[in-house]
Amino acid sequence: GARNRVVPQPLGVVGVIVPWNFPLNLSLIPLTYIFAAGNRAMVKMSENSRHLAQFLMQRLPDYFPPEKLQVFDETGGVGIEFSKLPFDHLLFTGSGTTGRAVMAAAAKNLCPVTLELGGKAPAIVCDDFDIRLAAERIGFVKYLNAGQICTTVDHVFVPRARIDAFVAALREQVPQRYPRLDSPDYTSVIDRRSYERLKHALADAAQRGARVLPLLEPAFDEAQHRIAPHIVLDPSDDAELMQREIFGPILPIVAYDHLDEVIARINAGARPLAIYPFSDRREAIDRLITHVMSGGVTVNDALLHVGQEDLPFGGVGESGMGHYHGEEGFHTFSKLRPVFRQSRWSSVKLLMPPYGRLANLALKFLTR
Repeated sequence: GARNRVVPQPLGVVGVIVPWNFPLNLSLIPLTYIFAAGNRAMVKMSENSRHLAQFLMQRLPDYFPPEKLQVFDETGGVGIEFSKLPFDHLLFTGSGTTGRAVMAAAAKNLCPVTLELGGKAPAIVCDDFDIRLAAERIGFVKYLNAGQICTTVDHVFVPRARIDAFVAALREQVPQRYPRLDSPDYTSVIDRRSYERLKHALADAAQRGARVLPLLEPAFDEAQHRIAPHIVLDPSDDAELMQREIFGPILPIVAYDHLDEVIARINAGARPLAIYPFSDRREAIDRLITHVMSGGVTVNDALLHVGQEDLPFGGVGESGMGHYHGEEGFHTFSKLRPVFRQSRWSSVKLLMPPYGRLANLALKFLTR
């Protein structure tokens, strides 16, 4: 009633640990919610974003006083010390391994965390959906930023009878977007270590019997550590590509005969950050959403749920915890304080001892 209200109040100081793959987006977007809720912020950039970090450290003080916002560069060991600070809330975006370490450090301060982690987000193409359109949308998202997006399509389930058509569509479409490996529209793999990891994963898949198909020639550029868009057919379950998040321009295609196989297979693994079902049949979409848990869902495309300003964004299980974006972003960085106002006349008085009097009143009432 009118005596109940919720008062959102700032938590205090919020720490933000930013990854390298979308450093501007993943620093400034959280700040909109953090500041909207009335907080102050400390932001720690990635060691792979040194130039941007320097730029933000120079320019942001023109807009925000130092007691409102501070940006920190990663010069080695900063992230570990940063996560040990007694923040009022900590937002981390990055790998599950680092996320566990951040959460452990925050636990010592009883600091609540929002963890945006990764995971093997699958696309599921149902047998009724236009196969060329599915290839176009999945291929665009998968090879964007050379696959270095936490919510990208990790791998795709395609009906066995439609795999050839799906592969043919990708082989036609991808070179139209990226005619050459050194195209300015295509992206390098972030560093030598990641480049070598992905090359090793491709070799491992081939060794275990998969067909590895580069969609551009040459397939590799050592100097720029570029890897051409690849598809991998018939990957074995124990291949490195199928065991850990790929985070590169490699798309394993998994054949299936019945949707139940896909549901069982996804549910046997860690809960993904997203699933991407493609179907024009309502019952197929509803079945996948009901039976497979994930952080978010985009239907008949990929990635786009992340950009909807009226939807929360977050993981579940090993893909993370907590939400931000939309109204939930404001709530995440606020304390929603319940306030109850007692009136002049209160029924609580009836609950005060001695309780014998209350029992007598009840007995009189019942034996009237």
